Amino acid sequence: MNNKQMSIKVLIADDHQLFREGLVNLLSNVDDIEVIGQAENGKETIEKVKKLNPDVVLIDIGMPLMNGIEATRILKKEYRKLKIIA
Repeated sequence: MNNKQMSIKVLIADDHQLFREGLVNLLSNVDDIEVIGQAENGKETIEKVKKLNPDVVLIDIGMPLMNGIEATRILKKEYRKLKIIA
């Protein structure tokens, strides 16, 4: 799929930069997936979701400031259609 508007927009949330970069590299080879942002903690994840409006969030459970479980609870209340993979 060359049309970026038809792609699945993904936000990657993990406190380990190397892991995030690895996922970005892996997903960049998939035609219909576009990584639109990264976050390193739960609070930043919530801010980026509000700003970037992803379709899917790949989220780590154990992160500083706010863990992935709490961030997921908050996001699912506000963004019911958002898909979250922990």
